[in-house]
Amino acid sequence: MKKILALLILALLFFTGCAIGKSITSAEKAGENKETLQQVQNTPNISNLQNRPDTLKVHFLDAGQGDSILIQFPNGRNMLVDAGKNNSAAGIIDYLKKNGINKLDYLVGTHPHEDHIGSLDAVIEHFQIGEVLLPRVTTNTRTFRDVLAAIKNKDLKITAAKAGVNILEDDNLSAKILAPNKSTYEDLNNYSAVIKIKYKEVAFLLTGDAEELSEKEILAGKADVRANVLKVGHHGSHSSTSPAFLKAVNPLYAVISAGAGNDYHHPHGETLKRLKQAVVKVLRTDEKGTIVFTTDGKEIALTTEK
Repeated sequence: MKKILALLILALLFFTGCAIGKSITSAEKAGENKETLQQVQNTPNISNLQNRPDTLKVHFLDAGQGDSILIQFPNGRNMLVDAGKNNSAAGIIDYLKKNGINKLDYLVGTHPHEDHIGSLDAVIEHFQIGEVLLPRVTTNTRTFRDVLAAIKNKDLKITAAKAGVNILEDDNLSAKILAPNKSTYEDLNNYSAVIKIKYKEVAFLLTGDAEELSEKEILAGKADVRANVLKVGHHGSHSSTSPAFLKAVNPLYAVISAGAGNDYHHPHGETLKRLKQAVVKVLRTDEKGTIVFTTDGKEIALTTEK
């Protein structure tokens, strides 16, 4: 019990003293051409993007009933958002190594549910880590304590993942956190770090398990959520991807991370119906396996690995 309390106190100390990134306004630059995004969405996939060095790659890993997303930035940096369940470690580590990852410049745990942070401790142990970002919330689970212990063992610091934090901003490349917008929620899902990644004219919106409450707060803050690719919230649960939020994002692709035959029946029929009505192409890890997007900031190429 003393060890558990010590780790939780350590977490609070980390969050109290964490270095917060530069604040941003909730909207993109006012002069941005609003027609550009739709033009990009209508561009066909271009296979010759695959081997170009000036591309952004976003890998939605097949982590069963869990989330894990690898982002390879064109500036040579790498980010991992979530690391699946406790039993996902071997597969995620092998995938990262296969893609030449030695260092993760940014490691994000969107929120402290086991299906998102389960293998973060193993990832921390196996790779060189730059910045760790977690929402400012603690839980008393073994999984969460293992993550804290791994962070402590490598003498890493935690940056609070909250709206207004810039993870990265470099010329035409940015990664910004749009949520959570409050410090207290009843449901852990709404602490989810919602991240918008933009490279030139192409954007990805990663929503963790954020539910309709968080989506409403993001829209109320006038954040620019438009994106070509939406990582559907909460594995396609009906609790997320509200009609207003989906309309604001206006994606071409929707990626759903879910395990085949999962006990939650994700994705839910209501969510799939909304996506169909919005004429969004749905890609599911339980059907397609790992889903990889490659873009030069204008054109998008898509591959899947079952």
